[in-house]
Formats: sequence, structure tokens, C-alpha cells
Amino acid sequence: MLKFPKSAAFAVLGLTLLSTPSWAEADAGAGEKVFKKCAACHAVGDGAKHKIGPVLNDLIGRTAGTAEGFKYSNPMIAAGEAGLVWDQTTLAEYLANPKGMIKGTKMAFAGLKKDDEIENVLAYLTTFSQGEAASAPAAQEPADAAPVETAETTPAVSTETAPAMAVEASTGAFGLGRVAMPEEIAAWNIDIRPDGMGLPEGKGTVAEGEPIFTEKCAVCHGDFGEGTGRWPVLAGGQDTLQRERPEKTIGSYWPYLSTVFDYVRRAMPFGDARSLSDDDVYALTAYLLYLNDIVTDEDFELSNENFTSIRLPNEGNFIPDDRLSEPHYAKRGEPCMSECKPGPVKITARAQIIDVTPDGEGDENTGGGID
Repeated sequence: MLKFPKSAAFAVLGLTLLSTPSWAEADAGAGEKVFKKCAACHAVGDGAKHKIGPVLNDLIGRTAGTAEGFKYSNPMIAAGEAGLVWDQTTLAEYLANPKGMIKGTKMAFAGLKKDDEIENVLAYLTTFSQGEAASAPAAQEPADAAPVETAETTPAVSTETAPAMAVEASTGAFGLGRVAMPEEIAAWNIDIRPDGMGLPEGKGTVAEGEPIFTEKCAVCHGDFGEGTGRWPVLAGGQDTLQRERPEKTIGSYWPYLSTVFDYVRRAMPFGDARSLSDDDVYALTAYLLYLNDIVTDEDFELSNENFTSIRLPNEGNFIPDDRLSEPHYAKRGEPCMSECKPGPVKITARAQIIDVTPDGEGDENTGGGID
């Protein structure tokens, strides 16, 4: 059972960032850079919305598990109900070891290991808390600032109605929906084929991909693609495919580089998909090649011009899908649905061993969202 003194909920409101000598030396500017490790899942500032994790505005003094509109894990809700309130002390402990402090939290981040990073990022987060903002001096308006618009000076807003978008009605039986416009199809049809079909123009080097990976990807996949928690390992695993528990990574298992590029471009970073430019995706893909020793030069540049020249090590071990030549399909027979095999059914493999499901480490609450 989680135990937190209920008095903490009241005492924390009196704390400030400068309550101890160590916090007095914290640097909010440096903390903004540290926060980039968190930005894939959390947002702060004007207009911030919940992502994979909750908005962190007004975090200082907030009871754990109570940000309105966010679905927390049960352990995080229980921690708040037991009296956990976020202040510099409790946040420092949590950021250093989330799962160690609140067992069962969905927070996938392994934790910040440097004290100065924790202090600085908390200094940065404190600038988005109401108490800090209320005590900040009002910004001085420059002498030559443009005059504020009033009702007399504000230009009239046009009341003309925008022309209706021309769309083709559905020809289906119930007349539901409409035919997708070419622009909508183009925005959706972004797949990349192994032969390079669909590749956008662009380029990026290994050296350019490293800081992008550190900022956008390392929180889940580790600094060197080793993976954190249950998040996928991206590098290593060579010569493990014949083992009972193979390590299936880009370098050991995947057949085509186009799959790497397509998936990163389409679905990453987690919680902020489609936010990367094409050049960013080329740079990240080049860096992943480097992590897997497929390229060894930090100045290597991947582009739409040389993309198809890159071959992943395991490509030759994949074969064409020729199931239509198998007897069942060739004869167009009905599938057997009962008593198909003599004798009792035997388990020949387990999903976890053949890598269909991730390792769970016995924790039913891991994965999914982030607290």
C-alpha cells in the first residue's frame, strides 16, 4: 500500500524552488534542454494538451493523478489519494526512478540519473506553475510598441461565408460519407516500398540524426537503441535468430530499410507522430544504420538518391510469399475445421518465445500510457 502523509498536500504549497541551496543553483534554461527528453510524452506552456502523458502546467502543488481530462493508471491515482503531492522533493524522487517510487506506473521513462538534470528540469517546470507565474514581474511594454487595438481601431471582420468545399457524394447503398478528394488520398498514401517507390526528396547524416534520436527517441529506445523497459530494442541482436529467444532488431532481423523509414515517418515519435521533417527521418534512419554497424562513418549521408543501395543483413533470409502454390490454395479446397489432426493437440511454441508479444516482467500495468 502506498503511504504518503496527508499533511504533505498542505505543506507543499509553501515550497518554492529556492527552498534549499541546491535548488538555488538550478538553471531553468538548462532545464528546458533536459525537458526535450520528456517532450515526446508531455507538454507545457500556452495551449498545451495531454499527449501520452498529462500536461505539466501547474504541476508544483498538484495532487498526483488529478490533472483534469487525463486517464491515469490505478497506482498513480492511488498515490494521490494516499496524499502524494508533487513538489521539488517528491518530483526529484520520481524523476530519478519512476517505477521504484510508484510500482505499476505506466511511466516508461527509466529516470534521470544526474542530479543537476533533475534540478534544472524542475526549475523549468516551476516556471509553468501558477504560483511562480503569479509572482513574476509584469513584462514592460517597449516605448515604441504598437498601440493596442480597441473597438474603434480594430478592423471590421468580414462576414462573407466561405464557398462550400466541392465534394463528390457517396454512391453507396445508403448514401453515407463521400468520395475522398485527391489531396486527402495523397496525405494518407505515404507508404515507402523496398524498391524506393514513394520516397520523398531529402537527406540526412548520421551526425545530424544523433541529436534528434537523443531528443525524440532515447526516452523509450535508450541512448544506443538498447531499449528501456518494455519498449523495443533497435540495435544489436546479430547472430541470435537461431536461439530460442531471438533479439529481432533492425540490424539482426528486418529485411528492408524502407520499413524503417516508413514506420519512423508515419508513427514516430511516440505520441507526436508525423512531426518530423523528411530530412529528419533520413537523418534518424542513417543514425539507426550506424547503431547497427551497417554504416560506420558518422559523416555518412542517406538520401533518396542512395537509399536503395543500402541492404540490411537479413534480407536474403526472407522468401517470397508463394502460398497460392500450396496444395490447399491450388486445389481451392474447403479448410478443415474439425478433427484435422490425429491425436491430442500439442503446444509447439509460445508467443513470448517467438517474439510475438513483448516481455512483460510480470507487471500487468506496464505499457500503454504514461503518468
